[in-house]
Amino acid sequence: MLYAFHELAYHSATPFRIGAQMARRFWTSPLNPASDTAIGRTAYATAEVFESLTRRYGKPDWGLETITIDGQPVRTTEQVVWSSPWCCLVRFARHVGDLKRAGKPAAAPAVVIVAPLSGHYATLLRGTVETFLQDHDVYVADWTNARQVPMLEGRFDFHDYIDHVRAMLAAVGPRAHVVGVCQPGPPVLAACAVMAAEDDPNRPASMTFMGSPIDARLSPTVTNQLAEAKPFTWFRSNMIHTVPWPYPGVGRRVYPGFVQLYSFMSMNEDKHVDAHRRYFESLVEGDGDGVEKHEQFYDEYLSVLDLTEEFYLQTIDIVFQQHLLPRGLLEHRGQTVDLTAITDIGLATVEGEMDDISGVGQTQAAHGLTPNIPDERRLLHVQSKVGHYGVFNGRRFREEIYPRVRDFIAQNESLSVVSERSTAAA
Repeated sequence: MLYAFHELAYHSATPFRIGAQMARRFWTSPLNPASDTAIGRTAYATAEVFESLTRRYGKPDWGLETITIDGQPVRTTEQVVWSSPWCCLVRFARHVGDLKRAGKPAAAPAVVIVAPLSGHYATLLRGTVETFLQDHDVYVADWTNARQVPMLEGRFDFHDYIDHVRAMLAAVGPRAHVVGVCQPGPPVLAACAVMAAEDDPNRPASMTFMGSPIDARLSPTVTNQLAEAKPFTWFRSNMIHTVPWPYPGVGRRVYPGFVQLYSFMSMNEDKHVDAHRRYFESLVEGDGDGVEKHEQFYDEYLSVLDLTEEFYLQTIDIVFQQHLLPRGLLEHRGQTVDLTAITDIGLATVEGEMDDISGVGQTQAAHGLTPNIPDERRLLHVQSKVGHYGVFNGRRFREEIYPRVRDFIAQNESLSVVSERSTAAA
């Protein structure tokens, strides 16, 4: 019933939202002599904040039609190269002529960025994608909002996620490089292990994990402690709700994105209250930079998607309660996931010193679990003075983290080419 009440609250606020929109236009009209007074600006700011807090935030656009590489504009084209009802693999194809003008080669290592399926859209990684596009042919796993998937499409669980990672790597081709940001860490690592055990030619040349709960037992955060403190039945009873009409997925049981959003916001309630207070003040003062910065962040942050019941509950059980992957007990399609089978896939782990979602040690645990990867194929990096989002976005990511990951990918690209030539010669 919670989902239905949430929808009812949204639609009940529609008349007030329309009123706020009308007030906004009234107080910004050039024909209104009071529009540029203190009263007018305050009235406009009040209407703007109310409307922003009650509107429905849909999936944001990527907005990467043109990026800048070495000071030169480079056009990109979004291409869906593989899809299922649950995900699209999107390639950001860079314009060859623009690359030449920027002094970059047309050919570049293929990087598959697996975005988290944890409440936000893949566009949360816009800055990550733009940075990787400087030197790579970039593909992104763009997950579908579960409420948009009809019941006839069936289930989507943790093991389906692993299969999707394998299918996307196969669509890109042999020896691409995979990057898992936050939540994807365990299923991506499992997928790579299964591919290695089967000697799958499409296994990646390297895997990079950023702020991922590979072993959530280490340096537990508030999020980890909550997952362990509550019994599994509590999550099933309190976090799962039914998609109402008129969504295509009506009747599907999901973990709603708005529940995830409210949970995260409650962890930093004072921070969000202060942010909206500063937003109101910026509107009154006419501070365009402050307004734009706030809107860019919250337009993305407040855009959320639903997860299927089975995927959410299995993630809680497998990753945060039983810790099956680091304990060597995870089975996929009847086969034990053997991390020691990984021998020729590079491994990079990136953590944030101040990460309050995936504590330091949880991601780098992957190194101890994969003893047969050669040292020259490894990178372990803990970034100082960044939290969870700083691990994959922002200035320190661009200037300090990305250069290390870029060089790691280049090193593993070279090692893979040498290995393939040696195999062919033999």
